[in-house]
Amino acid sequence: MALARKIAYNVVLNSFLKVFSTVVLSLLSIRLITGYLGQEGFGEYSTVLAFFAFFSAIADLGLSSVMAREISREGADEKKILSKIFSLRLTASFVVFLLSPLLILFFDYSRDLKIGIFIAAGAILFSTVSLMLNGVFQKRLAMDKVALVELFGKIFQVSLVFLIVRENWGFLAIASTLLASLSFNALVVLFLSRRYVRFSPQIDFAYWKAFLYESLPMGATAIITFTYFKMDTILLSVLQSSAHVGIYNVAYKIMENLIFFPAMLAGLILPLLSRFIFTQRERFEEIANKTFKVFAIIIVPIVAGTWFLADDIIGIVSGGGFQESVPVLRILIFALGFIFFGSYFNMLLVVGNAQKKLMQTLFFAAVFNVTLNAFLIPRFSYIGAAWTSLATEMLVVAMTGFLAYRYVRYTPSFENIGRIFLSGTAMCAALFLLEPYSFFAAGISGVAVYFGMLWLTKAISQEEITSLFQKEGGTPLSEVERMETMVP
Repeated sequence: MALARKIAYNVVLNSFLKVFSTVVLSLLSIRLITGYLGQEGFGEYSTVLAFFAFFSAIADLGLSSVMAREISREGADEKKILSKIFSLRLTASFVVFLLSPLLILFFDYSRDLKIGIFIAAGAILFSTVSLMLNGVFQKRLAMDKVALVELFGKIFQVSLVFLIVRENWGFLAIASTLLASLSFNALVVLFLSRRYVRFSPQIDFAYWKAFLYESLPMGATAIITFTYFKMDTILLSVLQSSAHVGIYNVAYKIMENLIFFPAMLAGLILPLLSRFIFTQRERFEEIANKTFKVFAIIIVPIVAGTWFLADDIIGIVSGGGFQESVPVLRILIFALGFIFFGSYFNMLLVVGNAQKKLMQTLFFAAVFNVTLNAFLIPRFSYIGAAWTSLATEMLVVAMTGFLAYRYVRYTPSFENIGRIFLSGTAMCAALFLLEPYSFFAAGISGVAVYFGMLWLTKAISQEEITSLFQKEGGTPLSEVERMETMVP
């Protein structure tokens, strides 16, 4: 298969499988679990997932991303690197697993919740295998295999959840589906990786020390990211009831399942911006401005549609019993809007080699998030957590936008933004009129009105969108060029 066709195949298949796995199957799983466990049980399950993210962040050490970079370099001894770094990451995960019971003792949780958290700690041993081996497939442009494994792993997990609900096996069985699905993924990925490279664990303390020197800054980023996105759930679980955790997380999971869109878009555009920022400034600003408009065009209907259809969306996702989540979703959907533009400015700072400033900003945002949550959650519970998320994302956009202006010397163009918001206003009017009658009619009509107005007002052309993903002259950027222009 020609390189270009292989790249296109990987991009298209990975995008499709990511959407299907992340959105469709994840939301189906939430529907089954919320209907079975209710507010209290889903809150405990969400707490288990939050601790899984915490354990993963602690054990990460930045090893996965740095190892993927190292084995992809010309002349790299892939077998040696894998043998030594895989052993280091597995050791770190095992230490976290052994220490997790000591951490759980400090929390006044139910017995089942503590066992569920311990199960989550065990699951990181298997997630480690998958994460560390991803680099093997990235190097060979074979991420389609990983995407398929993750899809089948998700199908396996949803099938288990369905069986557990039908047989009424209880909360711990639901929590164990995380361990089961990650074990499935790890074993299959390990088996497939043997086709490319065979390695065995190898302990080398001197090598570990040298490697950690490079990877620990990335590990710190993982911990900051966890604090930024998941600490609110843990604080809610400590300061409020599990039912409140469940109410908050039904809405948060909806937003969470959409977060990968801005990250995916930024990942597609980043190589082009990296290529032109220091060599063709006008081309860089042209692409950056078009990207800003595309982000605005995407987020406006998502925010408008979710605001007006929040009742029905919560009902579809949870199956009833979670109506208190509606105002939470209406707040968090605005936070998602700011996440889009936060990802946009983050991308600009990365291509402008201002990563250190970005890390400092995210660290400050994480501290702000925890502090404000600690103040608002005891007083306003899940509503306070939602407002904290919105305030944090607004702060991130303000700070990263300022940093982009100062260090990248770039300010986005707001040309046609007024037309985009006018189109969004027309969509809101359609939703307002039709929402009381039919969820699907309102949604479809609202989107049709929005894109119709974009066309009538000439807010953006098709050529502008397609040109974002093209080289000069219209030839798609090759994966080799993407890798060369990607900033580590």
